[in-house]
Amino acid sequence: MAVKIRLKRMGKIRAPYYRIVVADSRNKRDGRSIEEIGKYHPTEEPSFIEVNSERALYWLGVGAQPSPQVEAILKLTGDWGKFKGDPDAVSTVRTKEAKVEFTADESKKPVLKPKAEKTEAPKAEAPAEDAPASEGAAEEAPAPEAADEAPAVGDETEVAADAAAEAPAADDADKA
Repeated sequence: MAVKIRLKRMGKIRAPYYRIVVADSRNKRDGRSIEEIGKYHPTEEPSFIEVNSERALYWLGVGAQPSPQVEAILKLTGDWGKFKGDPDAVSTVRTKEAKVEFTADESKKPVLKPKAEKTEAPKAEAPAEDAPASEGAAEEAPAPEAADEAPAVGDETEVAADAAAEAPAADDADKA
């Protein structure tokens, strides 16, 4: 079986990225592979290249033939030089610089309050709101009691109407 190390295309249209795979040469480009040994993202700046050197050297050692594109990638990572016996082979792959951590300008006034201040503010206001509400409830409670003791002038007609409505109901109960 002829084994090749080649690129397997993935991604969307006009946004490719590749996996470096070991596959039978008779399989399709994006078909079944024996093993995945790396990644290559050409659209990033600088290009992202990641190769498992140990596995790449193993497959080269057992006779796998790299495609021209993979051979170029292996030269960049230094794996091709190690395979050929060059003791000074080193990786020349450029890596992306780390992002600078954002620091807010201390001289300017912050737009948003920190979360600690936001959670403390409602707690401080909550007892203040509860106190007037409990006082208001205490004032409202005696009012219904007073209504039971002495009905207002307008309420007398309602009380009489209620009593008249209850009387026929009591008469119906006596007949049954």
